[in-house]
Amino acid sequence: MGRALEHYDNSQPRRCMWVNGALIIGAGPSGLAVGACLRDRGVPFVILERSDCIASLWQNRTYDRLKLHLPKQFCQLPKLPFPDHFPEYPSKKQFIDYLETYVQHFELKPRFNETVHCASYDETCSLWRVRTTAVKTGVELEYICQWLVVATGENSDSVIPEIEGLEEFALRHTVMHACEYKSGEGFGGKRVLVVGCGNSGMEVCLDLCQHKALPSIVVRNSVHVLPREVLGKSTFELAVLLLKWLPLWLVDKILLVLAWLVLGNIEKCGIRRPVVGPIELKNTQGKTPVLDIGALGKIKSGEIKVVPGIKRFFAGKVELVDGQSIDIDSVILATGYRSNVPKWLQGSEFFSKDGYPKEPFPNGWKGKAGLYAVGFTRRGLSGASVDAVKIAEDIAKVWKEETRQAGQFSACHRRCNSQI
Repeated sequence: MGRALEHYDNSQPRRCMWVNGALIIGAGPSGLAVGACLRDRGVPFVILERSDCIASLWQNRTYDRLKLHLPKQFCQLPKLPFPDHFPEYPSKKQFIDYLETYVQHFELKPRFNETVHCASYDETCSLWRVRTTAVKTGVELEYICQWLVVATGENSDSVIPEIEGLEEFALRHTVMHACEYKSGEGFGGKRVLVVGCGNSGMEVCLDLCQHKALPSIVVRNSVHVLPREVLGKSTFELAVLLLKWLPLWLVDKILLVLAWLVLGNIEKCGIRRPVVGPIELKNTQGKTPVLDIGALGKIKSGEIKVVPGIKRFFAGKVELVDGQSIDIDSVILATGYRSNVPKWLQGSEFFSKDGYPKEPFPNGWKGKAGLYAVGFTRRGLSGASVDAVKIAEDIAKVWKEETRQAGQFSACHRRCNSQI
């Protein structure tokens, strides 16, 4: 980063910082991956993070028993593989340790506790202006940069559904989002309603069972459930291998046949499969299939009860769309997350209203005027790693050309300063 400038308006001073390189918003795995790839190519950068740590979703908003759902080779970041002694599916702690090692190895040094509240492109000076507020002090900064990398990802803000009676129910009973759930300890003997039947919802139910709770899971829509492994081999790895030789529709059919052989007919458990195959559904709508690690067995045994959609909550009960009412003590909302990009990125047509790039993978990584996106592929860490490499390569080409020109930094500095 270059020198700091002070500029004044009619109210109060705001520090203006010139970023000699790229500005990366977000210190999750995606942002760290871009930083490492830029470091590898000799391009300077600054990483901003609203939390007080890297990978805050993993560190602060995940349950204790969480493990990577895919084999580690599909989850490692560029330039540094997982240690050989790590298991096939690293635990939450192991993954965080890996990220900490990654940060140290590439000397990434994010600037923590800075919340971005506005980012816009200044047509006059052809640069990005990014305004932040320090979480602890309230001090405002304005960063000026040529390249802006949006790495806040798909899971920035938790989604809380609006359901009749939920707020009143929460006055006397425990209601939490899955991001607040750590373990089933303290839920023993309680009737817990888990809303959402994705991987998180299924695994929370399994954890509740192991702590002697009485969970019910809301399955409102159809969902694909696949075994995590088939004959000791990762189902995901098998799908990746098959896709090299077979069309997607045929791979989907093979996966469904294998799922039926291993798991049986899940419709008998009250779970309907979508008409569209699991891989096609993931690619087109971003809906990830559930990779079963034991929850389905608990459903078959009756330890986890499957219920349809919710109509409304009332005192100690929930009324379902089929007319039945069941008694419940607590509610856990495994209702997912959303992108927060629309809240702070202004004037860009690159992102849609839902906070995702309008261009689907593999073309959603680059916008106009030095704007990039990483972590929005709906393809997990492997998709983020692919885009991180592309972004770093693209920025590095321009960086190397511009640094050959004598006085390039001074010219940009004067041009920026004249607009403050």
